[in-house]
Amino acid sequence: MKYKPTNLQPKNINLIIRNMNMHKLEYFCNRAYKMLNLFGSKRPFSCCPLQDPSSPKHENHHKLRCFTLIEQLISRGLISSAQKVIQRLIYKSSSVCEALSAVDFVIARGVRLDSCSFSFVIRKLVSYGQPQVAQTLYSHCIFSMGIHPDFNLLDSLVLCYCKLGKLDDARFHFDGIFDMKFVPSKSACNSFIYLLCAQGSVLDGYKCFNRVNDAGVVLAHGCYEKLVGGLCDMGYLDEALYVFDTMCYKGLPLAVHLCKSLLYGLCNCGRIHEAEFLRMKMGSFGVVLDKVMSTSIIHGYCKDKNLLMAMGVFIKMLKTNCQPDNFTYNILIRGFVELGLYDKAWILFRHMAESGLIPNARSYQMMISQYCIDCKVDCAIVLMSSMSQCNITPAIHSYTTIMNALYKENRLNEADSLYIEMMDRGFVPDHVLYFTLIKNHQQGCEINLALPLVQAIAKNGCGIDLSASINSMFSESSEDIMLEIERLLVEISRRNMVLANTAFSIYLMALSAERELDKALIVLDKMARFGSQPFLSAYNSLIKCLLLEGLFGDVTSLVEVMEFQGLLPNPTTFLIIVNDHCKRGHVQSALNILHLMGQRGLKPTVAIYDAIIQCLSREKRINEAEEMFNRMLESGIDLDESIFVTMINTYSKNGRAAQASELFDKIVDFSLQPSSRAYTALIYGLVKRNKIESACWYLHKMFNDGFEPNTVLYTSLIKHFLKKRQIGFAFSLVDLMEKTGIKRDLITYTTLVSGVSRNIRPFDGSWYVERSRSKEMETMFYLLHHRYISPETKYLEVSITSQDEMKLFAMLLVEKIQKMVQVPNLYLFNGVISVICRAGRMQEASDYLHQMARNGLRPNVVTFTILIDGHMGSGETDLAIRLFNQMNASGYSPDRILYNTLIRGFCKAERLIDALSVMNMMHKRGFSPCKASYENMLNCLCARNLSIYALKICEEMVARDYFPCQYNLKQLGTILWQENKLHEARVLHGLLMRKRSR
Repeated sequence: MKYKPTNLQPKNINLIIRNMNMHKLEYFCNRAYKMLNLFGSKRPFSCCPLQDPSSPKHENHHKLRCFTLIEQLISRGLISSAQKVIQRLIYKSSSVCEALSAVDFVIARGVRLDSCSFSFVIRKLVSYGQPQVAQTLYSHCIFSMGIHPDFNLLDSLVLCYCKLGKLDDARFHFDGIFDMKFVPSKSACNSFIYLLCAQGSVLDGYKCFNRVNDAGVVLAHGCYEKLVGGLCDMGYLDEALYVFDTMCYKGLPLAVHLCKSLLYGLCNCGRIHEAEFLRMKMGSFGVVLDKVMSTSIIHGYCKDKNLLMAMGVFIKMLKTNCQPDNFTYNILIRGFVELGLYDKAWILFRHMAESGLIPNARSYQMMISQYCIDCKVDCAIVLMSSMSQCNITPAIHSYTTIMNALYKENRLNEADSLYIEMMDRGFVPDHVLYFTLIKNHQQGCEINLALPLVQAIAKNGCGIDLSASINSMFSESSEDIMLEIERLLVEISRRNMVLANTAFSIYLMALSAERELDKALIVLDKMARFGSQPFLSAYNSLIKCLLLEGLFGDVTSLVEVMEFQGLLPNPTTFLIIVNDHCKRGHVQSALNILHLMGQRGLKPTVAIYDAIIQCLSREKRINEAEEMFNRMLESGIDLDESIFVTMINTYSKNGRAAQASELFDKIVDFSLQPSSRAYTALIYGLVKRNKIESACWYLHKMFNDGFEPNTVLYTSLIKHFLKKRQIGFAFSLVDLMEKTGIKRDLITYTTLVSGVSRNIRPFDGSWYVERSRSKEMETMFYLLHHRYISPETKYLEVSITSQDEMKLFAMLLVEKIQKMVQVPNLYLFNGVISVICRAGRMQEASDYLHQMARNGLRPNVVTFTILIDGHMGSGETDLAIRLFNQMNASGYSPDRILYNTLIRGFCKAERLIDALSVMNMMHKRGFSPCKASYENMLNCLCARNLSIYALKICEEMVARDYFPCQYNLKQLGTILWQENKLHEARVLHGLLMRKRSR
């Protein structure tokens, strides 16, 4: 009986299968066969095999005999033998229709197929492009019939799900084969690894490769190539090399593009020696090195700063008639200019012209960039001017690089003129230019800077008429500017989507910089509606804005949006997040980001390690900082001099001058030269540890290396000697700064004011007499003094012998600083107020609050703490309380230092109840008094014979791991014995003994 054709369409197949009776497998096979027949070979189907005129007679005769044999075996009850015949028939069938006809034939005779037969059916469906039908057959028929899958069926299902792209299902059945102590077939292994690589799970693919390789499976050649390429792209070169070596060991032929992937990966990661070895190995296999591969090796040598070997490969290219192109020459030129060898770079320029290649804008751009890095901006300007003589138009990046260098040298007029020239020449601006502008202009004008760039994109890139457009220079309303930008963005989006991405990104960066977060998110949504996508730098700006607002959860959501759009976060994105965590002191969160980067196959940059090490240093976690530094060294990333400066500072500030010196001496081992910052950090650390003789040796070495002492070094030394109460020597250094023309910045002035303020108060109740200068100090001053000034020149000598002289000197210093510093600064104001308070001139100090307001500065808790401490020290306790209440009413929250200041003041004024009240208030606010406050309280309570309260203070101190001083303990013990409180006295004696044992 033949089936009649129907009007079913291919899309109805699965719908029919789902709606049918799941247990009627015969119905499924008949209907599926009919569908395949209608839309496949168009041949009629019959339960009985009929001869096809287009097929060979012997083939049809063979099928007929097989069906006859199956029927005879079934009739005799030899079901197992019939199953084997049907399996062979399905396996040998030349089409899906033939396979299904065989299944239908058996089912029609009441025989239930086994798992192996179904595996052949599914494999046949998959091989002929019907994986969805195969999956439906399994899930709706085979699985529902309770047939337990064997190895063959699982293997076929792996192929099926790989074809459908269902990774989780394929993984489940792939693992099931191993659980059954079998090894998947070669085709299943290939398909599964291909799917893993295609869906970005290259590392899982590598693990699967190891698993099947250990089982003895030889994969297809393309599978090895897929793994090597994917691992190289992710930076897992050791794993890629292992796959490559396995491939060579198994004797598989090497494809050129596989060798290229591995060679490029090794060169990009700086493993140039391994790349060279691979090149030699490729030659032994008959793979010829082409121009691209030779250029990649040259690039690797240039990154390794081995220009000699790079030129060797270049010369070999010329000898083998492998002609270099502009890219090859540009790489070599860049390598030479980065080493400062401009003469050799110009020789390559001429050689390129003689070879018939014209230097392009990129060639000049590299020279211009390096000139700017080397602070030779005038040479860069001349070079860019010479490009017009060669009929080469400078790229916008050349203008941007020179403008940035001019801004750094404070040549603002020249930078602005260059910007105007660029805009007049009709360039289409990019986001890099905008970033350069906002970085070198004052905050608050980001929107104004964005408008002319968006207008230039609209006019020069899209030909939009700007006659009705406003000018940001003549508009005072930022709202009008934003409306105009948004109008232009709509017009640009209609004409050029690529330029729309640039314009939108610039606007998004402007809104983020001005912390217009709500508007920035609206613009982001509008971009999605227009089909535009921000640049990564725009996303990074928005992430920085979210972090400033403390919206870390929104940052995570934004990163997910980026990844959904196919824009993966780069190390700069993670650096922004890590910096925010470190500024807040959340080291563990920063370390979690580091771990996340490792999971994503991203190598952290030096800047990320730098931020984490600085944070650990601030928290005095030196051992962890040292471990992080060593971890960075082991990771093989390119180091710069700044990370060594950070680590030297870490050692120096924490009293490890010997380790700082040792690390400083190792800088040259990493092909780096110590900078002025490195010398400054080391010299300060040595002076801080009183190793002034060693500091003088490094100071002399610094002069020999061509570096001069700067503001930072002088400020650090002044700060140290003021702390050591070497006031005369500190101000001799201040005088030396002025005579040598070294500018004093706000940090210098703040250091001076703070240091003098500390020295006004007597030391241990009596005036501290300054010690004479040591021989090492004289040597240091001689080195600094005689470097610039003739020996006959006299220097300032400051001699202060009393506290009154110190107060007078401090006030003279304050007057001088007020005349010198034009820009108001909160830290400096606080230092000045501290000096005035300690000089006993409280009315002037109070007037400074009004002066701060006139200068647009708002006092902080530190300001109020200084004033309250001053009033307490002058005996004006009521004024201190009034100021404290005023501070609370103004919305300022007292901190631990302020509370301790109040306790000390109340104890000094013998207002014990007020001191106890403040201590109770501290506990309610979650603070605990410092040890000095406890000691003051204990002393006052003992003076009034309040032994019970004093004993409670002792117990509280011990609970917080503070032990009272011996004087207070003895005083309290005497009172307890006199009051016949023997038990309490024994408890106190136990505390005293416990302290002595410690």
